[in-house]
Amino acid sequence: SENPSVTLFREYLRIDTVHPKPDYDAAIRFLERVGTDLGLACQKVEVCQGRVVLILTWQGTNPRLRSILLNSHTDVVPVFEEHWTYPPFEAVKDSQGNIYARGAQDMKCVSIQYLEAIRRLKTEGKSFARTIHLTFVPDEEVGGHKGMEMFVQRPEFKALNVGFAMDEGLASPSDTFSVFYGERSPWWIKVKCMGSPGHGSRFISNTAAEKMHKVINSFLAFRESEKQRLKSDSSLTLGDVTSLNMTMLEGGVSFNVVPSEMAASFDIRIPPTVDLKAVEEQVATWCRGAGDGVTYEFHQKCMDQHITSTEESDPWWKAFSGVCRDMKLQLKLEIFPAATDSRYIRAVRHPAIGFSPMNRTPVLLHDHNEFLNEQVFLRGIEIYARLLTALASVPPLPAEG
Repeated sequence: SENPSVTLFREYLRIDTVHPKPDYDAAIRFLERVGTDLGLACQKVEVCQGRVVLILTWQGTNPRLRSILLNSHTDVVPVFEEHWTYPPFEAVKDSQGNIYARGAQDMKCVSIQYLEAIRRLKTEGKSFARTIHLTFVPDEEVGGHKGMEMFVQRPEFKALNVGFAMDEGLASPSDTFSVFYGERSPWWIKVKCMGSPGHGSRFISNTAAEKMHKVINSFLAFRESEKQRLKSDSSLTLGDVTSLNMTMLEGGVSFNVVPSEMAASFDIRIPPTVDLKAVEEQVATWCRGAGDGVTYEFHQKCMDQHITSTEESDPWWKAFSGVCRDMKLQLKLEIFPAATDSRYIRAVRHPAIGFSPMNRTPVLLHDHNEFLNEQVFLRGIEIYARLLTALASVPPLPAEG
């Protein structure tokens, strides 16, 4: 009696694509099987050893027009099974229709919703002028560096002739649906402090720890100011402010030895409205203020701040928002607080929207007991079917001749 789309979703959830050893081969075989069943063309692109991007294509009637790209990632984050009510890779469905599994929200639901929306449209005999491509990419959960970041530089991506892309969003606990038109830039900074070493019984001057104390105070004071700014202004969302967290602290060899070097690592996420040069100048000022021998280095420094237009004059947004109005979906436009593969798509100048049609659902990505209700999942298929109909029917744009 279960809806076949739900059955397919649960089958995908049972494929263990968890880091550090995701079973990408099993995921690709499964998705290729579904795509072949739907009559979609299939292409596999190995962007580096062991990292394959699967492309499924529904050819449009006018291949010269720019295409619609539906992106999703196949990998999921690790689990702590002792905190789960049900085994995280068995896709157990409870009496309320909640399906528990790692990836239920992030983002295997969206992959299957794309496919099942296309199944519905093809069953109805629909065809569209614009080609629709589905890309299933690896390694998003570890930064996308061996996935979408490499793929967008390849000729196979350029051949997709992308006009507009959709990728993952977030669940929304309220009636509204979150729509993400940009992302914060992730910066990972490691600060090193060099100082005088010596015996742990003495008051040694100019120690690495004293300098590190000043560094940490400066960074965390800024963190508190941004936290209070978010708290005091109800119009702001997390994506509108700069978040900063100290995530690692290193140094020392023994209880009785004052170390000559200490290091602290920080995860900073900066909105596209903020001057990145000014942020780095602030970091440099904090480090200089801590004393001599204090340096910093970047382990990640995203400088792209492209956002996607949400003006009604934009033909892509007009098509997207028009469907949502017709379906009476309340939208909340936001900057994505973390990072997705959309940033790589926007960086090569393609508009991209982050959207996972999950309202009235707690945000549980990366959390214990991640779940999605089957009725919310099925409603998402209907929403995508309507969105694809509109987007793949956008009339030829001036640049397309």
